[in-house]
Amino acid sequence: MTGSRFVPYFLLAPALLFELLVHLVPMLGGLWMSVLELNQFFLRDWLNAPSAGLDNYRFAVDFNGAVGAELLRSFGVTAAFSLITVTTSWALGLFAATLLQRSFPGRGVLRALFLVPYALPVYTAVMIWKFMLDRGDGMVNTVLGTETFWLLGDNAFASLVVTGVWRLWPFAFLALMAGMQSIPEDVYDAAAVDGAGIWQRFRTITVPMLRPVTQVLLLVLFLWTFNDFNVPYTLFDQSVPSAANLVSIHVYQNSFLTWNFGLGSAMSTLLLLFLLVVTTGYLAVTSRRRRA
Repeated sequence: MTGSRFVPYFLLAPALLFELLVHLVPMLGGLWMSVLELNQFFLRDWLNAPSAGLDNYRFAVDFNGAVGAELLRSFGVTAAFSLITVTTSWALGLFAATLLQRSFPGRGVLRALFLVPYALPVYTAVMIWKFMLDRGDGMVNTVLGTETFWLLGDNAFASLVVTGVWRLWPFAFLALMAGMQSIPEDVYDAAAVDGAGIWQRFRTITVPMLRPVTQVLLLVLFLWTFNDFNVPYTLFDQSVPSAANLVSIHVYQNSFLTWNFGLGSAMSTLLLLFLLVVTTGYLAVTSRRRRA
């Protein structure tokens, strides 16, 4: 009986070991690199790179300098992108889940079609949008009858948001649809008997009872969008316009294009700290509301 107490720990050990190797070790390596003057001259012997102390962090947050100002600008672009993408994805997912809540002919086909963007590999999905948004014979310009540069200038932000929403809203739809399945049908029937209309039932039953799912869903979508690198990099390649220059792209450019890996690691660490603070605060606020 005594030995059986340790069985769960033995079963969890492989997963914990892989978690350590995949996440914790690279994170510690990034923290170490952020306090080094690591550039192209020390790549072969990065362990012997000279120490920079906190200079990389000071340089990154010096908003009067060019690097700090550009980092602040990319942070604003990322915040706007995350806010619009998460809000729109949640709203579309809620609308689609509500639309398909009741059974009707063809509901299964619509569910499958709605999940196609999420099922596609991210590079395939983004490359489809890249071809559609192309100025030449792209589908968007063909349908609208325009010759707009959708992937250049300020239009790049709108293209990034549309592509991000198209990728993420099916996940919101899937999570909210699963949450709606747990709402008892009797609650809706009782509300209908009391004279509540469709909108009243949606506002007073569906939305409040989906709150636990919504709280987790919004956090997950926020973390995904704020860290997103695949969508902008695939959509714009290395020449990302300033209007769509997310923090992840900015870190990549400072690390792999200017070969300043110490500064790039410092920016990554600052991004990690910001997301940890936001996540901790969000969880604290939502848990307090649940207890209230």
